Amino acid sequence: MVEDFQNIFVFSITARDVIANIIVAMCCGIFIALLYKYTYKGLNYSAAFTVSLIMLTMITAVVIMVIGNNLARAFGMVGAMSIIRFRTAVKDASDIMFIFFALSIGLAAGVKLYSIAIFGTLFIGLVYLIVSQLNFALPQKREFLLQIIANSKNLPENPFMETLSKYCRKTKLVNVKTMGERDNEQMEFSYYIHLKNEEKGAELVSDIKGLKWVLQTNLFFDETS
Repeated sequence: MVEDFQNIFVFSITARDVIANIIVAMCCGIFIALLYKYTYKGLNYSAAFTVSLIMLTMITAVVIMVIGNNLARAFGMVGAMSIIRFRTAVKDASDIMFIFFALSIGLAAGVKLYSIAIFGTLFIGLVYLIVSQLNFALPQKREFLLQIIANSKNLPENPFMETLSKYCRKTKLVNVKTMGERDNEQMEFSYYIHLKNEEKGAELVSDIKGLKWVLQTNLFFDETS
């Protein structure tokens, strides 16, 4: 029993184990990076972030090997890491998910749990690929942003509702602001809308532009949808 207790504080690792752990972490990290690149649907793709997923997986494996089962090293590593200040905000939830994905696989590779690292990478990656391709979490109807700039002179109350009700299933006025000088004052209206038929978005813009008060019309939608 005493020997078993002493073994808790003894951690031995060979050069072969180090190389194997890093190689497994690298292969899994490359798979994670390729999965991120293939499934990314946002507007600001970062090649540096994709490469960092590979490096993060490998570095995590190295950190775990350095710590081993030494409690003093663990606390020392926490203190060393606390010096680093991460100032880059991660805005996309999927980016955060991929960071934890890479960390967890690096942990498994670092403690020589190769089956967990490889199976976890393949299985989680396959599930995420299927979910992203099926657009599982996306709504059936996309929400559009309609911006209208109109001349404020002789502008009637609710000047666009008749046209909007013709094309839209649901509308919500989210912002109204004035623009320009006092002699040539303009107003900008922003609506969140759900179209009855998304293929008629161009017709909606054309009809809105045809109103005598309207100067400019823009229709936006989320690229991730």
